[in-house]
Amino acid sequence: MEQKKIIYNSDKSERIDKFLQQELIDVSRTNIQNLIVDGYIKVDGKPTKTNFKLKNGNIITIYYKEPEELNVVKQNIPVDIVYEDNDLIIVNKAKGMVVHPSPGHKDGTLVNALLFHSKLSSINGTVRPGIVHRIDKDTSGLLVVAKNDKAHVKLSEMIANKEVKRKYYALVHGSIKHDYGTIDAPIARNPKDRKEMAVIDEGKPSITHFKVIDRFENYTLVECELETGRTHQIRVHMKYINHPLVGDLVYGPRKTLNTNGQALHSKSIEFNHPITDENLHFETEIPKYLLDIMDKLDK
Repeated sequence: MEQKKIIYNSDKSERIDKFLQQELIDVSRTNIQNLIVDGYIKVDGKPTKTNFKLKNGNIITIYYKEPEELNVVKQNIPVDIVYEDNDLIIVNKAKGMVVHPSPGHKDGTLVNALLFHSKLSSINGTVRPGIVHRIDKDTSGLLVVAKNDKAHVKLSEMIANKEVKRKYYALVHGSIKHDYGTIDAPIARNPKDRKEMAVIDEGKPSITHFKVIDRFENYTLVECELETGRTHQIRVHMKYINHPLVGDLVYGPRKTLNTNGQALHSKSIEFNHPITDENLHFETEIPKYLLDIMDKLDK
């Protein structure tokens, strides 16, 4: 049986079912409560109740079974490996590639490709081995993957402690007024549509810094740096300031440029090596698909 551990880091007490509703994007609050009642969710190793109030430092363990049909196969799929050593791999993920298998994408994912190439950490079980952080299917760019459990644990801690710097290129609608800015707005699951995220007062602290790189008529290319790493953070924050990403049919207008998904690219990542402590910095150029779009825009 697979398991996932979450450490509650907040001085503010919160009901466990409400907290997990924000953490487990694809699980309803009712299902979370059922898991608690059935003993599949524990706090500090002990069974709990749906109305249990979490305190700072509580360790939540979620037990779950992976569907049998999702046994991950190794596949010889081309993948752009930017860097590799005994502990980690840096990948430049192609736009349109799913990171790990799911019921809707059983193969053809980045994990399938990397397992053919190398052994990965086992912490996330058989379906998400090595995956320390994710980027969306239609987001291209840099992603770090752990090859062993020691590196995985350390990298996860570094991301949680904001020790990993991540920057993105984003092409957005409209002309952003200021050349630089910071969006500080809490993000949580959208209560009106659980598949989406939204800026909500009760959400988790979320901070995005942006810098204008280029300007076009009715569009702006920006560099976004994540200070936090919430689900869909850049997409939600840019919508919040009325400059949604081009091609984002979830958070942006239906009428948009044909980009096959949001125009978002993970351009750079910087961190200290989880084992050697050596500083690592990787950067990519603006991808061809994004250059092709901008070539058609008027200045």
